[in-house]
Amino acid sequence: MKRFLAATTILATLCAPAIAEIKIGATLAITGPASFLGDPEAKSLKMVVDQVNKAGGINGEMIKLIIYDDGANPNKARTFAIRLIEEDEVVAVVGASTSGTTMALIPLFEEAEIPFVSLGGAIAIIDPVKSYVFKTPHTDRMACSKIFEDIAARGMKKVGMISGTGGFGASMRKQCLEIATATGIEVVADETYGPKDADMTPQLTNIRNAEGIQAIINPGFGQGPAVVTRNYAQLGIELPFYQSHGVASNSYIELAGKASEGVRLPATALLIPDLMAADDPQKEVVLNYISSYTEMTGEPVSTFGGYAYDGLRLVLEAIRAKGSSKPKDIRDGLEEIQGFAGVTGVFNFSATDHLGLDLSAFRMLEIRDGGWTPAK
Repeated sequence: MKRFLAATTILATLCAPAIAEIKIGATLAITGPASFLGDPEAKSLKMVVDQVNKAGGINGEMIKLIIYDDGANPNKARTFAIRLIEEDEVVAVVGASTSGTTMALIPLFEEAEIPFVSLGGAIAIIDPVKSYVFKTPHTDRMACSKIFEDIAARGMKKVGMISGTGGFGASMRKQCLEIATATGIEVVADETYGPKDADMTPQLTNIRNAEGIQAIINPGFGQGPAVVTRNYAQLGIELPFYQSHGVASNSYIELAGKASEGVRLPATALLIPDLMAADDPQKEVVLNYISSYTEMTGEPVSTFGGYAYDGLRLVLEAIRAKGSSKPKDIRDGLEEIQGFAGVTGVFNFSATDHLGLDLSAFRMLEIRDGGWTPAK
């Protein structure tokens, strides 16, 4: 009898229908020089999946998250992307962490027709529009527009630039040069630095000595901008100093130290939650993300984790709305999303806009007393 019952139990287990699951992939720079991007991104993705699965999944299906650590290496990222497509059979991908790795992956996901929501900043990711590629961070061109808008409002006409030569810095430099021309502001000095450079005082000295210079802009991300900021202070330069949204996190302040005082940059509302208006459509989302993330990790949130948080939530919203987890349906569902409040901004996608954000999603912030405050 016991054998019969045991056999019956085994048979029932084998015959029980498998729990439906939706496989979503990610390849991120969890370790390496861009870990300040990938680490909070990975933690944010895991947090969303845990929350959604505990609440019953999406349309009755559980989410299975498959994450690989590419260390911001484009070749590794390509290997993992192929694995996600061919072996893991994911229906959508969130990541990569950087513009460089993203650009290496776009042809793969376009050919496989799998929705790819990038966390990179370069405008080339979504302009021109690709059928299956979306992104959540503001573009480098938008950041330049916000910076030059502020410079013009302060009555300045001549600026200097010192840009990183990596994918993001090079792209933003190009965009800023175009924006400067369009706004009638002259770039009187244009310097660059490599990702491994440890001293940018020669370039900054050239910029400081440029005739009529009134402000300095530093397109870049990672540790480079912190080095530039410290060198800027060491040289005693007192010109207004602008950074990009590529360093919009507390880690930049920690790396740059007191030298960061007075620096301005465009960023998201995530950095100033207590200063948001009560009727701001992002406020509830921002506060929920902050409380959930800090409770789960014991760490402060970062802008970059917010990009991933929005990216996965947008994919899940598309699945929920279409009632389908087929890649083509997810892609179509993303294009139909309107008025979706994220921590990065309010997203309004379309067939011709795979970013869905405008300049209102940016806040011009200034570092004062080691913290963030709206620029005045």
